[in-house]
Amino acid sequence: MKFRNNDRKQASAPDGVRLYAIGDIHGRLDLLEALLSLIERDQEGRADLPVILIFLGDYVDRGPDSKGVVERLIGGFSPPYAPVFLKGNHEDLLLSFLNDPVTGPHWLYNGGNAALLSYGIELETVQLAAWGGPEGLAEAVEKFRAALPEAHLHFYEGLRLSYRIGDYFFTHAGVRPKVPLDQQSEHDLLWIRKEFLNSTEDFGAVVVHGHTPTRDPQDLRNRIGLDTFAVRTGKLTAAGFEGSRRWFLST
Repeated sequence: MKFRNNDRKQASAPDGVRLYAIGDIHGRLDLLEALLSLIERDQEGRADLPVILIFLGDYVDRGPDSKGVVERLIGGFSPPYAPVFLKGNHEDLLLSFLNDPVTGPHWLYNGGNAALLSYGIELETVQLAAWGGPEGLAEAVEKFRAALPEAHLHFYEGLRLSYRIGDYFFTHAGVRPKVPLDQQSEHDLLWIRKEFLNSTEDFGAVVVHGHTPTRDPQDLRNRIGLDTFAVRTGKLTAAGFEGSRRWFLST
């Protein structure tokens, strides 16, 4: 599905480049492939420009193929596409589990069980991690470390917290109002909701984010929300930016 262009806002991307920001994927490799095909078709009839694909995080958990999503993303993109990968709170949970297994129940409750299964961890081990206390968590993290490809670990550890270009600031969850963009905390960039979502202030740039699901993409004066709960709705959303124009694509 392609939504109509929105030319009402004054924020602009730099000249000579086209941007696409992609919302929360959550293990839906099928929707990622479909959305990348939509973006490819969206290039038809547009000027030949370098294209930056900005992924807003939450590649893993809940959906059936976290491993496949990461494998696709690290597999590379051909010109004119250049990717920027941002960190989501679910990647933060995954890394926390690897570093400190005691955090595992919180991750598993939030969809980490599906991620472990996608990496080939046995169901019995995943269930034991959820209900078996420290011993179960220790076994699960040991098996996960063994199953996790080194390239995937480097991907998770190398994710950026934000990306600013032109009049746009891209991050996973949002920003804390009244705090300069270059002084935001990692926790807020990955986890903030209410204070950011309810704010009407100018953040210093239009913030493009995921994290909080909505039925349709949100296009507001100070922020653009792109988490359309793809893992449940089947609708993975991207926003395109060129000059002062922006538009939305959805599976």
